[in-house]
Amino acid sequence: MKILFVGDIMGSAGRKAFLETACPMKERGEIDVLLVNGENSASGKGINKKFAEQFLKAGADVITLGDHAYDQREIMGYLNEQRLMIRPANFAPGCPGKGWVTVDTAHGPVTVINLIGRVFLNPSDCPFRCVDKILKQIPQQKHPIFVDMHAEATSEKMAMGWHLAGRVTAVAGTHTHIQTSDARILKDHTAYITDAGMTGSKDSIIGCEMDAILKRFMTGLPARFEPAEGNPSVEAFLVECGRDGKASSCQALRMPEHG
Repeated sequence: MKILFVGDIMGSAGRKAFLETACPMKERGEIDVLLVNGENSASGKGINKKFAEQFLKAGADVITLGDHAYDQREIMGYLNEQRLMIRPANFAPGCPGKGWVTVDTAHGPVTVINLIGRVFLNPSDCPFRCVDKILKQIPQQKHPIFVDMHAEATSEKMAMGWHLAGRVTAVAGTHTHIQTSDARILKDHTAYITDAGMTGSKDSIIGCEMDAILKRFMTGLPARFEPAEGNPSVEAFLVECGRDGKASSCQALRMPEHG
């Protein structure tokens, strides 16, 4: 089974790149399962129902979120209705939505778990204890289990990778919008990357128009950040695994690679 996890979709450029580059890969049979972090797809601030349904219709099997999960007010009710879009499982009890889902695919079941880190982010429950509880709720774990660890600190993401090594198929970090070069297999079982990257404009600063961010750094004055639109590309994490959930290979992808 080939699972493609697409890094944070950022604004219209990210939506365009995802729909025109990643989704056709599934249509052509190059991948079997398509996962995507969509938390910045609505103008860089959360996701709305329109875009969520657009991604699912185009072939996404599961949409994960992060710290911007509730930026679009309309999404709260939709999260309770749409089982294929999940938010971090370690959000406070009672928050709209759920943090993990098992979906049936043509190649068998796949479980996707969404977590959020606590370093440099708003307070949340412990992601390590949370994921341990979730794994105990999955009756038969001999199938692919993919974890999106949405976190700021590289150390926290790496700690999660080693915490779950040998127990899940893959752990992919998200949130920083900068793809890392450390894709590897941990304990001969678990595919890992510290950050899958960003799907959006390559001519930007973490997906935003450069002028406003440069002004902020140079003057310290407030500036309105808007998603950049030019030169869209996809950054993603490709994992190949058996039906038993053991990863056999993984790699970071950038599409197109140059430009």
